[in-house]
Amino acid sequence: MIARISSEGQYRLDDGDVIKKLDEIDDKLVDVCARDDEAEYQRLFGEMLTLVRKEGHPVPVTELVKSDVILPAPGTTLAEAKEIFRGEGMFAC
Repeated sequence: MIARISSEGQYRLDDGDVIKKLDEIDDKLVDVCARDDEAEYQRLFGEMLTLVRKEGHPVPVTELVKSDVILPAPGTTLAEAKEIFRGEGMFAC
């Protein structure tokens, strides 16, 4: 799976356990956004970005690959996230 963090770049995620964890965080983000819980949103979104950066392998800028999922840029507000993390969220694993 290729995940893009907007404004940063792409990461290759090969570990199924990591993808499953991202899906779990995504599901929680859907609920947090529905509850307007700013603090929990910031914590979970930060956890998601950290997981991608830590466990993913950066895709060289010279390699052109389609992103399977595009994550919002760091600093995305709860109000902005409410337009993204809803329904089934971003991951469909």
